[in-house]
Amino acid sequence: MSNATFINRQALFLRPDASRVVVRPFKPATEPRDLNPTDKTRANHIVDRVLALHPEAAESLLAEVLENFEGRHRNLLATFENRAAEMEEAFAPHAGFSQAQRRLVGAYFLHEYSFEASALFNPSIVSHPDQSGLEKGTRRFIVSLRAVGEGHVSSLTFRTGVIAPDGSVDIEPTARLASTPTITSRASVLTGEQIDVSFSPEQSISERVIFPITPSQSNGIEDARFVVFEDGDEKTFYATYTAYSGTGIRSELMETKDFMSFRMTPLSGTAARNKGMGLFPRRIDDRYAMIGRQDNENLYLIQSDDLYTWNGGQLILGPKFAWEFVQMGNCGSPIELDEGWLLLTHGVGPVRKYAIGAALLDKNDPSKVIARSREPLVRPERSEREGYVPNVVYTCGAMRHNGHIILPYAVCDTFSNFSSIKIPDLLKMLDG
Repeated sequence: MSNATFINRQALFLRPDASRVVVRPFKPATEPRDLNPTDKTRANHIVDRVLALHPEAAESLLAEVLENFEGRHRNLLATFENRAAEMEEAFAPHAGFSQAQRRLVGAYFLHEYSFEASALFNPSIVSHPDQSGLEKGTRRFIVSLRAVGEGHVSSLTFRTGVIAPDGSVDIEPTARLASTPTITSRASVLTGEQIDVSFSPEQSISERVIFPITPSQSNGIEDARFVVFEDGDEKTFYATYTAYSGTGIRSELMETKDFMSFRMTPLSGTAARNKGMGLFPRRIDDRYAMIGRQDNENLYLIQSDDLYTWNGGQLILGPKFAWEFVQMGNCGSPIELDEGWLLLTHGVGPVRKYAIGAALLDKNDPSKVIARSREPLVRPERSEREGYVPNVVYTCGAMRHNGHIILPYAVCDTFSNFSSIKIPDLLKMLDG
């Protein structure tokens, strides 16, 4: 059976949209400890110039700024106020200033960032926490995507949609606006800083963008692998992702109940120093379990009594077939089937061509590989070979729906598409 026979590519493309922007801080240095003292002078000079404006001129200029950016952001005045509050020390030398002058200072220390101008890729998909109002056999979902903008900075964005009983997918319209969350708390943990953030209910899921916050994330929140984790009657959405500082990487864990409030925690342990960890959707023998790659080549089963500490690992899969000779990696959290754990994998072959395969792991002992795909399930088609990184298809997670696997996948690190696979047909593609 060829992959063209049982893979239903839906031609439902999610492409980067440069018109979607968020407001980010513009940060000339303002403290003596910053590296370049001329930046400190520059920041102070900007504030001095704004606060020297006549109050009527400041009012007029603020009105012009608001008119220019009208309809591009929510609560822009409040955003100016919040940024001015972060610049509080810059106001100290000045005896008096108007509210308009203060808001203008905030505006001068902000800039728009087109967070998905370059790419929208590496999706993962989970059931939406709200399944109300749907017809029988359909399911609402959330898909997370890695968005890349100027400077190759990665952030996390979302889309929603509905899967029909036959496995076909429909994506809901994307919000015109985009917003970053409010930081609600920070706490020190063993390996860094734990961050809580939240969005307001008025912001639709597709409006929500999680942008790097901590120094370890400063160049990217990359390749989130979401899973619905079940612990008795309680369900929590977890996502492992790669935090990239520009010089180093580490694995971190995101958790949410409602996709409105999120907690981000750095993971510790020898196994957390690498990319591509995927959490099993439940405990196995009362222990948490992950699939990860520790040596840039093979896949390991990693187990822990602590959700945030991961050490060691047992080798379970390595390159075997020509399409995966360079390396293997996991493509999301394992999916529980009656027959075992379905693990989607990626393999890298000649000319660094990425393809998606699969393996079936024993349900009681996932260190045992029951079967694996001799040929890729999805490989770059001729129409899917051109993009930012040619010859790549990639996913960060699929989901089961009725008798189908719903598989969103990225094309050439540029845009994303959807496919569906009938589970019996997929299992026939696997052998020992």
